[in-house]
Amino acid sequence: MNVDDFDFELPAERIALRPAAPRDAARMLVLDGATTRDAVVTDLPDALRPGDLLVFNDTRVIPAQLEGRRGEARIGATLHKREGPRAWRAFVRNARRLRDGDVIDFGAGVTAAAGERGDDGSVLLEFAGDEPVELLLERAGRMPLPPYIASKRSTDARDAEDYQTLFAREAGAVAAPTAALHFTPGLMAALEARGIGHATLTLHVGAGTFLPVKASDTDEHRMHAEWGRLDAETAERLNQVRRDGGRVIAVGTTSLRLIESASGEDGIIRPFEGDTAIFITPGYRFRGIDGLMTNFHLPRSTLFMLVSALMGLERMQAAYAHAIASGYRFYSYGDASLLLPARPA
Repeated sequence: MNVDDFDFELPAERIALRPAAPRDAARMLVLDGATTRDAVVTDLPDALRPGDLLVFNDTRVIPAQLEGRRGEARIGATLHKREGPRAWRAFVRNARRLRDGDVIDFGAGVTAAAGERGDDGSVLLEFAGDEPVELLLERAGRMPLPPYIASKRSTDARDAEDYQTLFAREAGAVAAPTAALHFTPGLMAALEARGIGHATLTLHVGAGTFLPVKASDTDEHRMHAEWGRLDAETAERLNQVRRDGGRVIAVGTTSLRLIESASGEDGIIRPFEGDTAIFITPGYRFRGIDGLMTNFHLPRSTLFMLVSALMGLERMQAAYAHAIASGYRFYSYGDASLLLPARPA
């Protein structure tokens, strides 16, 4: 498909720079079958049915943004995928000043040697020392806010909490699974009282999620791989929910992509551990999920392509036009949408 088909005009003032407070006070646009209605996140229990199951990504964002020097040159690095115990692939600012073997000093006793270049322009960084890299990042790194927020304000102490979800357990992401940012203990209690369950999986979100689609045709775009795990117990629980007539609702596109990666043509969800680079565009047949809760995405992005695959491109263009006109807040700290296809996904 032509990437231009997924374009739309988004006023800059629609980009949220802070989350709603409290988190579950965010607005929520509900697309349920052929109907569209305005709601708030606290309405979620009534928008779902007893027996449905929400699936959350329990990845935890690490302080993956680093600023350092190689001699007199200033070097910026955003880690995006672990390649080994001490090795991370990173997108590097001022990479032309680096040669293989050059050592970057990130301060606080944290250094890394530059290695091979990837086809995507990334650089392999090998961190020195014996301390776990996670501890090094806690000392020298900062929270990697999305570029469309970071370009408008500086990262601060609030982001260390605001940019983690209620479910964050497994350290390794360089971007938050932002749909889950809307959930609070009170909302989870209301969902449980309604008979709506929840489960977790892990997908370590990479910085590639923010990269623009530069190809003119979706067939020419290549996704960055991300590591994920869905264990056997969780897979069986999801399958049982569907056998019992409930719906599996992914919270966030990351949860959806991992479930779909773990699902066979027969619609059975199986255990999964490893990399996935699944790219979902209109025409894709969903096999493992029945709905999606997600935020509002960028024009021409792979994530807008994904929601268009689930609900139809014209439907999503109309929904986004309504959201823009109605003052919904977009992107990572913005409002939510609940997408429930008319037929099983």
